[in-house]
Amino acid sequence: MEAPKFVWEGAIPLQIHLHESQVTTLPPPPPALILAPRIGYLPLLAPLIKPYFSSTLPPGVDTIWYIPTGVLFDLLCPEPERPWNITVHFRGYPGSVLIPCEGEDSVKWSFINSLKEAAYIMNGNCKNVMNMSQSDQLELWHSVMNGNLEAYQRVSSKLKLATVDDEYASLCLQKSQQSVIETDLPAQAKTGRVPVRLYVLSVSKDFDDLDEIPRVDSWEKISYINRPVEIRKEDKCFTLHDALKILLPELFLDESLMNVKLGGVDLEDAVRNSNEDVTSDKVVEDQGQNACKRPEACRISSSAEIKLIRIQGIEPKLEIPFSWVANNLLNPDYFLHVCVCVKVAQ
Repeated sequence: MEAPKFVWEGAIPLQIHLHESQVTTLPPPPPALILAPRIGYLPLLAPLIKPYFSSTLPPGVDTIWYIPTGVLFDLLCPEPERPWNITVHFRGYPGSVLIPCEGEDSVKWSFINSLKEAAYIMNGNCKNVMNMSQSDQLELWHSVMNGNLEAYQRVSSKLKLATVDDEYASLCLQKSQQSVIETDLPAQAKTGRVPVRLYVLSVSKDFDDLDEIPRVDSWEKISYINRPVEIRKEDKCFTLHDALKILLPELFLDESLMNVKLGGVDLEDAVRNSNEDVTSDKVVEDQGQNACKRPEACRISSSAEIKLIRIQGIEPKLEIPFSWVANNLLNPDYFLHVCVCVKVAQ
């Protein structure tokens, strides 16, 4: 329970500035300082933010623009700044570019829909989410808004969403007790599918320090991929590196280079599975026996290189067991949100 507790308690200090085009008084208002939960959503902060600027706003209808706050921070701030400086607009919403957020209900139903999608990926149906009572639905949502992990676990346990057995913890325990020999160990992991939302920031220039990563000035530089990762019972040592090969198969094209750089792990071609639901694009079979070894580098093809991976503000090592990641770093919507910075050729 230690890791989920830290995830739920995580927060980001924000310094909110009103955009200069919407300032109607002199001097302009000072920025608002707010602590935002990582698992929360920026639009839900509007009631806290607006009082700071209400006296200087021009006439008009309030609209404020919405992905979990922590994911946005991991994606847009490779070299984390604290507080995170954000400019807020209450007017002039770009309706042709973004779907408006119609307040708390809009965010709530987006969360519930994500939960349904995750349930379908994990269990093959979303009946338990669809059949939630109104009171449970409200309690679940309020637990997310208020960062109440205990209340969330009480309600979410009723959904009976499948989890992935952490075979690595069991294996280590058995070895430490020296009660059995390795060849007699039963398979600890059950087949499981992990809902993943992958955000890929592509940069064309190489860099050595995180503060050298170019600022994101266009969402066209970010790719959004919805793709589940399947951990099969026969996968003896399935790591974050193996998961990335499933999430980004199109980048793992140069097999000879990968064998040199990634510890001799072979990669078979990604294949279509017509029996999967629409969110499952590709399934990759990995027969590598050395997947637990730490890769010497993250180079994945002659023209692309993974420079940064961030999950819940953590920069995990590639050899970390993916089952641990899936069991401990999920967002409340049961999706694992992964931010990746990839250097690609111009």
